[in-house]
Amino acid sequence: MLELNNYYIQKVENLTDLFTIIFTIVDDIYNDIIPISIRNRRNIKDSKLCDSEIITISIVGELLTIDSEKAFFSLLSREYSKLFPKLGDRTRFNRTKRNLHSVINEIREYISLYIQSYSNNIRVIDSMPIPVCEFGRAHFSKCFKGEASYGVCPSKKQTYFGFKFHALTTIDGFLTDYVITPANVDDRNAVWDLCDKYNSISIIGDKGYINKRLTPELKTEKDINLLFL
Repeated sequence: MLELNNYYIQKVENLTDLFTIIFTIVDDIYNDIIPISIRNRRNIKDSKLCDSEIITISIVGELLTIDSEKAFFSLLSREYSKLFPKLGDRTRFNRTKRNLHSVINEIREYISLYIQSYSNNIRVIDSMPIPVCEFGRAHFSKCFKGEASYGVCPSKKQTYFGFKFHALTTIDGFLTDYVITPANVDDRNAVWDLCDKYNSISIIGDKGYINKRLTPELKTEKDINLLFL
């Protein structure tokens, strides 16, 4: 397991610092947990970017919430060519990133467990809507046909078509677990999936999670205290 002090920095002043810190962490984890068979796979020497660089670029792009891959790649080529002198073309980058999907998930899981080891036994539970198209077009849309559904978001007093994102976070807001369901699934029905790996913790939720059976069953079966705001 990584030591937190190895990555301490007083202040991240710019994007170069962010790239550098994330690459250092990712590369250490990659070399620690990823099998040699993957690290030394066929044609790996022909790649212009190492796996850790590709994963780092992907993570930073997500953190910046840049919608356009083309715009992000243009930014990298224009402003950060010294960091990534062998960036190559976007098509090849995306192809390699897709092939690294399982590796990226392994690293995310490792980081998640690492962060949780420093957190207390309290989680916050909530959900949010994920619309997949404008409500007026939902009846005609073929997006996620047979998977998405109609649901209601009480906080926005809105009916929408799509999915629902259910999540557990630490008190500090770090996402530890999530489940995506059709929009018509009740928040309380997702609690068991979110809590599958937990025992003896407390979970704070809003009044939408109140249920006469859910609270005592969680306490009896998993020693989980479901608390309400």
